[in-house]
Amino acid sequence: MALDFEEIKATEDGLDVGARIERYASEGWESIPEDDRDARLKWWGVFYRKQTPGLFMMRIRIPNGIATNEQLEALGQIANEFGRGAIDITTRQQVQLRWLRIEDVPEILRRLKEVGLVTLQTGMDNIRNVVGCSAAGVTPNELFDASGVVREFTEIFVGNRAFTNLPRKFNVAITACLDNCVMAETQDLALIPATKEIGGRVLPGFNVLVGGKMGSGGYRIASPLDVFVEPHEAPRVAAEVIAIFRDYGSRQARNRSRFAFLVEEWGEARLRDELEDRLERPLARAGADARNAGTTDHVGVWRQASPGMNYVGLLVPVGRTSGKHFIELARLSKRYGKGEARFTIGQNILVPHVSDKDLTHVLESELLKELPYAPSTFARGTVSCTGKDFCALALIETKTYALDLVAAIEKERASPKRPISVNWSGCPAGCGSHQASDIGFVGRQTRVDGKVIDAVDVYVGGSSGPGAVPGMKVMENVPCTELPKLVGFLSQYGDYQHLHKQLQQLAATPAA
Repeated sequence: MALDFEEIKATEDGLDVGARIERYASEGWESIPEDDRDARLKWWGVFYRKQTPGLFMMRIRIPNGIATNEQLEALGQIANEFGRGAIDITTRQQVQLRWLRIEDVPEILRRLKEVGLVTLQTGMDNIRNVVGCSAAGVTPNELFDASGVVREFTEIFVGNRAFTNLPRKFNVAITACLDNCVMAETQDLALIPATKEIGGRVLPGFNVLVGGKMGSGGYRIASPLDVFVEPHEAPRVAAEVIAIFRDYGSRQARNRSRFAFLVEEWGEARLRDELEDRLERPLARAGADARNAGTTDHVGVWRQASPGMNYVGLLVPVGRTSGKHFIELARLSKRYGKGEARFTIGQNILVPHVSDKDLTHVLESELLKELPYAPSTFARGTVSCTGKDFCALALIETKTYALDLVAAIEKERASPKRPISVNWSGCPAGCGSHQASDIGFVGRQTRVDGKVIDAVDVYVGGSSGPGAVPGMKVMENVPCTELPKLVGFLSQYGDYQHLHKQLQQLAATPAA
């Protein structure tokens, strides 16, 4: 019988399970009651996986994707010692460790705490990891460094029981990057770079977007709230928006409980009025959107704002890496940078603060032979959710198919007219953001000649950023084995937005 999550949350705060982890570690995983095993432990970032009986995944919160070399080394050592060396980088700039025994979880939590990392509230009905520009504070293409706002907002809600019983999960992006690198329009709440003239001065700050999502009902593009906030007031404003969702969001049906449905029910004006009432002051109306039209993934060698300095973006194929890579990354970032690395929403890694004199040493290092800074177009643009191997919702094993597709396209030496994004979601939940990419796949099963096989529905022309549009479904039930031929054809088209519009017009044309 399916768990009643609202009853579980009403019975006990999810954070309370932390007091029982030591006992479960001593008694073994089979002693864990179902409510704790399949629900409450997720408040502590501990996820039971039916695909790996008796073993768990842990998700580590990394605000804005910025990690120190001490944290990288600790994560690498934990993965090697307890998790078969496996590490996944997620599309929310977090890290996931796998193959973990409950007996080892207390020791893992202790080691994470020593280096300033927590796993709290990374699953279930919580505010998930707050994403931001992975090049914040170093890129010249930003209005200001917003990573401090991310950290300050995160400190408000992590471990705070005022935010541990939401109707559903809540995704937040806070960025002042001008290059649309965080898919702001897919977020429940997004603060994006803007300027506003107030009192005769042009001030930098954020415009506020609300109600974006993937998943049930498809890609809903976040709506402008017609609000401008300065950086110092942004954490409080974000917290009050989420408090509104907590107090008024629907808890009746989980597929209709995301913030997007409250935004649609209320409308932006009522939501803004409620927000102003809680803040006990009026809010400035939206300023001028400061973003550029294009996007970037930050992969490659990029000049920093500081003269003579660079950041290097490394491709991690579909985000799957290892403890060995993390330990080497820690060494590299300490020797040639300032002891930090950043994770991107494209599941890749940045090494910032590399001087011109050290750049060659970094580019010729052993790590970059496995995690390249100049990958092929297809490899660079490919993003994948966890897939069937480790996710109970996924219908296909996305990462393997994604890598096989990249290899097949590269073998044919296909050369697309421009860089393209290819995003994989294993199910309609849309964790791979398939409707916000040039080409998107969502997994499904179909029957061919009496046999059930892995297949995908195909979307084209999706985007985020200014002028965001949801990808349009163009094909259903395409066998995964047929994808190299299909993608080879689609990649030559080039202008996916134009293709999207042509297909829309065709769909709207009455039959003769």
